[in-house]
Amino acid sequence: MKTPLHPVWDLESIFSGGSSSETFAAYLIELEEDVRKLQHLLNETAAPTSVEETAAFDPILELLQSCYVRVSEGSAFVSCLSSQNQKDKKATQLQGAISSIAAMLNGSKSKFDNTLSQTSDLVWDAWIAREDIQPLAFVLNESRTLAREKLSPELEGLALDLGVDGYHGWGKFYNTIVSKVNIPFEQDGETVMLSAGQAANKLSDSDRNVRETVFADWEQAWTDVEDFCADTLNHLAGFRLKLYEKRGWDDILKEPLAINRMSRQTLDTMWDVINGAKPALVQYLERKAELLGVDKLSWSDVDAPVGKSSGKITYDEAAINIVEQFAKFSPKLSSFAEMAFEKRWIEAEDRPGKRPGGFCTSLPLSKATRIFMTFSGTPSNVSTLAHELGHGYHQHIMEELPALNQRYAMNVAETASTFAELIVADALVQAATDEQEKLALLEDKIQRSVAFFMNIHARFLFENRFYEQRKKGLVNADELSKLMVEAQQEAFCGVLASDHPHFWASKLHFYLTGVPFYNFPYTFGYMFSAGIYARAQQEGTAFADKYDDLLRDTGRMTVEELAQKHLGTDLTQPEFWQNAADLVIADIEQFLQMTATEK
Repeated sequence: MKTPLHPVWDLESIFSGGSSSETFAAYLIELEEDVRKLQHLLNETAAPTSVEETAAFDPILELLQSCYVRVSEGSAFVSCLSSQNQKDKKATQLQGAISSIAAMLNGSKSKFDNTLSQTSDLVWDAWIAREDIQPLAFVLNESRTLAREKLSPELEGLALDLGVDGYHGWGKFYNTIVSKVNIPFEQDGETVMLSAGQAANKLSDSDRNVRETVFADWEQAWTDVEDFCADTLNHLAGFRLKLYEKRGWDDILKEPLAINRMSRQTLDTMWDVINGAKPALVQYLERKAELLGVDKLSWSDVDAPVGKSSGKITYDEAAINIVEQFAKFSPKLSSFAEMAFEKRWIEAEDRPGKRPGGFCTSLPLSKATRIFMTFSGTPSNVSTLAHELGHGYHQHIMEELPALNQRYAMNVAETASTFAELIVADALVQAATDEQEKLALLEDKIQRSVAFFMNIHARFLFENRFYEQRKKGLVNADELSKLMVEAQQEAFCGVLASDHPHFWASKLHFYLTGVPFYNFPYTFGYMFSAGIYARAQQEGTAFADKYDDLLRDTGRMTVEELAQKHLGTDLTQPEFWQNAADLVIADIEQFLQMTATEK
């Protein structure tokens, strides 16, 4: 791999001119015309009464998939623009434009699904059996079944249209709020104002005074905007609950589980195993408190580093390390990562104005991805970079499939990312020769287990309880903070001395409208990946091709079917999840042994 690398992504090769791109403006016009053409085709197409009449579905299916690919491309580009510069108002306008087109497309899909639902079983079975249609059988059957549980296509279309400026509009308001959040920080005798993204990196600083000071100012900054955040979350939840009510859905997890193609039994089994593993995590957190010289950890101590790493890691060093570690498992994965670095698919520069967090977004038309993060040279940053590259590889593996089969759910979307992260984190721990370096890397790895088992569990508990309370009326900021603290204390088993009351305000995931309950799928992905990683350790490099096959199927079967086909395991039973949890427990046991003499 050629170095030095450029840590700023290339968006010009997608559409030149940024948010003022004339090419992109023309792209949106053509896309909107094709979506309207799709609407026209659907208006003229009734449910077929014979196998011969199903030929009318062919141009609809072709145009539908083409539009989905282009909407995804446009949405990804706009997301990149708004994330790299929160003050780009033109990007905000473009978000509105692409959201409107996406709503039109989703309305068309809803109408198509309703037509499918009205097709007789006899005609349907014959159409699905066609050689060219059979590869799409799973997603088409899924759409047909779900359509029978929704409102009429006219009402579903209306809800989607109203959601552009309602539901999705409120979700995007987070970007406006966070762009106004600035946190003061003393640096070289001067006070500088950090963006939310920059301040978030300071919360894992090795200096406890820095962490505590930044955290206090962080809490205050979000307290200052809590009413805006509370209004936003209330309207998001209110919209969703009202739609569920009209559909006749009582369970707030019905849609999240359906979207993630998993059963409630699988979800409950996973959480049961995690709760059984929490005593080990409590031991780790208690030992960490001893090492940091405090009676109990505060919220800002949870991500504090233990051990001494060898200073800051440069972006180039991180890239070389990731490519090398990926190669030990799969040359294909390694080659993909190298391509992403060299083609500047990654935005990693630490600078003001960027939104916080990290993501990977797919550009299915360009057959490329873009990765966003703020790289400040920590081991955690290296893990995040590997994580997002895993997302990119997942899309890379699927790019030749039909568009509808590329639409995998969030829980399995986290599989490839977390798997990639585990490869890098585990390899770095094993390769470390310095005891303090090894401890720092191991501890960073365990911190992620705490995030998935405890932090995300708190988010899941909070969101469940918030939605139940929202059914009764608006929930004010104080009540939201109370719910958040209660969830954190339960999820962390009361091991922390302080909580993060305004986590509900600051966390982007609560505002995302693409999928509801943007929390438990992360933990599923982590646990599913850990179980797959355990299998990969047993089978070695021979597992790489099986892994690719598993990823390729993630958009066309339930998670239970996926696990049964590629792993021979039943996700509704605890065995698979326990094997995954045992990897976490083994890391904690190693940490406790390494730190026993330092008590």
